[in-house]
Amino acid sequence: MNKLDQDYWDSRYTEQQTGWDIGTVSPPLAQYIDQLSDKSIRILIPGCGNAYEAQYLLDHGFENISVVDISPTLTAKLSERWKDNPRIQVLCTDFFKLNETYDLILEQTFFCAIDPTLREAYAQKTAELLKSGGKLVGILFDRSFPHEGPPFGGNAADYRLLLQKYFSDVQLSPCHNSIEPRQGSEAFLRAKK
Repeated sequence: MNKLDQDYWDSRYTEQQTGWDIGTVSPPLAQYIDQLSDKSIRILIPGCGNAYEAQYLLDHGFENISVVDISPTLTAKLSERWKDNPRIQVLCTDFFKLNETYDLILEQTFFCAIDPTLREAYAQKTAELLKSGGKLVGILFDRSFPHEGPPFGGNAADYRLLLQKYFSDVQLSPCHNSIEPRQGSEAFLRAKK
């Protein structure tokens, strides 16, 4: 397996090898965001990539967004894009080193991009970063892949077992509005601390 470190991810963005990038906010996340009424909640998007979800949040009036990615090339581009926008903070660091607290963590492609041996640490860290009553919401691949990742697949039953160790209420259901290439292979996650 490739070493999934800062150099690996930075080279993917530098060389524009971003096959996972769908070019827009994922429809299931847009639908979830659309029903949120409190625009002041603190939101984190880990492994944000090109941060379409963050732009969608900004476009819909959200006031307290943080995005984090390990790629300096990517985060420099995002910092430049939003340099005059006080409603969003761009962090270039390792997700596992964060120590702020948030009301909502939006998951889109980060979980499937990290080495599966880190999934337990991911579940624990997301729970640590969330305030009491906070939520982890997002999309997880509910399928295996014929190639070595990333992306790394898995199944909803295993995710539920893992997340139930750290969250009181874990709901996973098939995404009904995935983009066409991902139809039938994504699960929508809602987990409450």
